[in-house]
Amino acid sequence: MFFVANLALSAFADTILIVGDSLSAAYGMPVEKGWVRLLQRRLADDEYPHTIVNASVSGDTTANALNRLPQAMTRHQPAIVVLELGGNDGLRGLSLAEMKRNLAAMIEIARQQDAEVLLIGVQLPPNYGPRYTEAFQAVYHDLAQEYGLSLLPSLVDGVGTRTDLMQADGIHPNSEAQPLIVARVWEQLRPLIDGIERQAR
Repeated sequence: MFFVANLALSAFADTILIVGDSLSAAYGMPVEKGWVRLLQRRLADDEYPHTIVNASVSGDTTANALNRLPQAMTRHQPAIVVLELGGNDGLRGLSLAEMKRNLAAMIEIARQQDAEVLLIGVQLPPNYGPRYTEAFQAVYHDLAQEYGLSLLPSLVDGVGTRTDLMQADGIHPNSEAQPLIVARVWEQLRPLIDGIERQAR
């Protein structure tokens, strides 16, 4: 499902494309309470003209998202692509090598269209064991280093271990956690936006 904020689209250069899974698709809550919608409000409050297109789909793996990305890039021509993916790969125990290849391909697609990329990782439940979870987390760090990307290692850091901020499934943050998530994303996203604006002057 695509959400385009109700703001004037003065230029494609003002578009931020978010490609994620249920963590970015406001799973289990009204869409307006999800972190993506709250981020759009933050942009407006700080007088940034950018419009967010939320191309997040609950249940998506990196393979699914990779298949969808070229069309989304052509349609929206974003200046920034935010990738928040991998959780469903990890929860299903899919190949981490394949997950890394899929994310790398998405980064390259975005770069080929001159879009900046913010990579956002996720954390797996501890019952997956330290060997797998550490290798899973390393995928994000390796890609960020290889491509020189801005990285938020975990969307749910500081949230996932607090039962008062999680839904009953223990996987998805609740609505009370969303403002905290926005603050963490904004720390990484704002420098990218400001950097693009400086280059445009």
